[in-house]
Amino acid sequence: QVQLVESGGGLVQPGGSLRLSCAASGPIFSINTMGWYRQAPGKQRELVASITSGGTTNYPNSVKGRFTISRDNAKNTVYVQMNSLKPEDTAVYYCHSIATAVGGLQRAYWGQGTQVTVSS
Repeated sequence: QVQLVESGGGLVQPGGSLRLSCAASGPIFSINTMGWYRQAPGKQRELVASITSGGTTNYPNSVKGRFTISRDNAKNTVYVQMNSLKPEDTAVYYCHSIATAVGGLQRAYWGQGTQVTVSS
């Protein structure tokens, strides 16, 4: 099984910045897309940012220009730099990956989530 472990969440004031990291480990054969989703209380989980193995990125309008996703393929790690944070960015952030484990089929994997709270 591929495992995703997130780090970097926490409490930040409005206008501040945070950087989340997510490392994939286990019997990895290949990783296609990596990305981040978030879920606020009472709301559906939504895409924050994604990046393909070739470096193509995708952002919703709500974070475009404020968040930047990147990945280190050698380390099987994805990052999201979050700037100009707003209270509405408060949510649990989940790492997501489309990956193939050795001997397995391509499927989606999720991290355990990390809390991001934007508040003064």
